[in-house]
Formats: sequence, structure tokens, C-alpha cells
Amino acid sequence: MPTAADQLPTAKFKLPPGFKVETWASGVLDARGLRQGPNGNVLVSSLFVANKVYAIPEQGDRKARVIIDKMPFATGIEYYKGSLFLATNEKIYRWDNVDGKLDNLGEPKVIYDKLPGGGDHSWKYLRIRDDKLYYEVGAPCNICDPGQWAKLYRMNLDGTGLETVASGVRNTVGFDFDPKTGDLWFTDNGRDWFSEELPNDKLNHVTKVGQQHFGYPYCHQGNIPDPEFGWGRSCDEFQKPAALLGPHAGSLGLVFYKGKMFPPKYQGAMFIARHGPWNRTKKYADIQVAWPDGKGGAKVEAFMTGFVENNQYLGRPVDFLVLKDGSMLVSDDHAGAIYRISYGK
Repeated sequence: MPTAADQLPTAKFKLPPGFKVETWASGVLDARGLRQGPNGNVLVSSLFVANKVYAIPEQGDRKARVIIDKMPFATGIEYYKGSLFLATNEKIYRWDNVDGKLDNLGEPKVIYDKLPGGGDHSWKYLRIRDDKLYYEVGAPCNICDPGQWAKLYRMNLDGTGLETVASGVRNTVGFDFDPKTGDLWFTDNGRDWFSEELPNDKLNHVTKVGQQHFGYPYCHQGNIPDPEFGWGRSCDEFQKPAALLGPHAGSLGLVFYKGKMFPPKYQGAMFIARHGPWNRTKKYADIQVAWPDGKGGAKVEAFMTGFVENNQYLGRPVDFLVLKDGSMLVSDDHAGAIYRISYGK
């Protein structure tokens, strides 16, 4: 159940000087993906619990209303030129001309129905760039030979023209495009049950579409061969990570900040949600910020903390949305809330 509004951890969050955070919406069960929709609505997806997509007006009472219901793994969402895209673990749907009719979307078109389904890492994350829909298919396991999966893909908006963008990707549910170069950057979750401290999650950088393999299942965090699948392989065969993001960090949403409200230091930086470990003894969760270093890598530092107290989660960040005024929303599926980060001297 969502945390009651007056019990949310908002007051416990810590940010750099000049930033403030407030509760933007509460009572949003399983709040996951965030996208800007039509008519000043923020679209919010969900995962295991709610099986819904919500719309929340940017102004007014900010009461979440359900626009898609009873849709398992209703996680991957995107809104583009009047069309709403939704990816489950099995299919990708498209509703056209949704402006003004979010309360009655009608029947969608199924533009792709060859996703593998299943449970492990099968939920989706969507981005659209240059009329191409990008999505991932995570590995169907903790560690295994994933076959044709464990990749990032893109396709035309009607489901045709499928291409591989990156291979050897265990699980990413956060990627975005550098506004300066157009390059794709993505988070990648490391395998479990190797050790408490290894391997790290990764921040990866795609520079050659379809030509880079990021290591899974043969090599972890760029320098650790897998004890089973790495036998006879070298980590030098694979693309190195741009940065390491911590052991079992659950690194999820990633967004390049394209607004103007935040100080120049943060304009063009990546914000990364570390959702936190599910099976590590010591818990942690926070928001990190990363800057491309111009050499293919990135510098990373903490931005917002306070999600954990007494080794218990108070909240767990998932995804971001930069609003038109330059403030930034953060979803929290643990507390069922959305926070707004702003800056003002």
C-alpha cells in the first residue's frame, strides 16, 4: 500500500545547497515510469502490484486517475505526437490520437507481439528518438546464456524495422540520449549471488549502434569474468562500462537534465535512480548525478539521499521527468509517491 501522505520521507531527503524537494503526488500505488502526456498530464506506469497506468494533472489537485487497468507489467510507457505507447512483458501497444480522451482510450493497436514474456527482467522501458521506439529485453534469468535476449532494440513506430542497438545487456530500465551528441547512455543491473560486494551495476555508453557487446553473461562490471560463462573468455573482448554504480544497486531510471532551472553544473548531466538492493544485507538507495567526461566515461556523485533509515527503505526512487519549468519529478514505487525537485537561491 502507498505510504500515507503525512508519513512520506520527504523531509528526510538531503540535497545539495539551493535545492529543495516536496511531495508532488501521493497515494499512487506502485508508481514507476514517468512521461509527460497531453493536456498537462503526467503519465505514471506501474509494475508488479498495480497493473495500471495513471494520469495526474500537472496543475490542480494532482489526483491520480486510472487510464489503463488490469494490464500486467504495465511498465514501459511513452507519449509521442499524440500517440501513447505501452510495453508489457509480452506486447507493445499503441493508442493514437489520445489527446483529450485519456479517460476513454479505446482499443489499442498491437504493434509488436514477439516479446518473450516471463518474469525475470521482462518489464520494459521506452524512449522515442527520431521516430524510432527504443526498448530492452532483459536476460530471462540471473545468469544464463540469454540467446537472442539481453539486448537493447529499436524499431519503427509501427513495429517494423527491428534493429539491435546493444548486446550483452543483462537488464536496463533506464536510458536516455545525450542532448549534445545524441549518444545513448543506459543503466545495467549486475548479476546476483556472486558476492555481497560484487559485481557493480554499470553505466554504459553506446557509441556504435548495433556493434557493441557489454559483457553479459561472460564478463561483469568490465573486469570480472563470470565463473561459469566467462571460462575461456576475456573481459577485453567487451565494451567497458562508462562508470560503476555500486553492488546490487538496482540502478533504474536515467534522464539527461535538459531544463534551465538547475545551476549550469547540472545542465546536460545525467540523473540516475539507484532503487537499492533487494538481497544485500546493507541497504542503500539514492539519486546519483553523472557527467560525461568527453572520453566515453563519466564522473558520478551523490545528489539526493535519505531513502534508507536503520537499514530499512523509506522510499525507493525509480524514474524521472523534467517538467517545462525545469523542475524534476521522481517516482517512488515503494512509498507510492512522486516528489518534485526544484532549485532556487
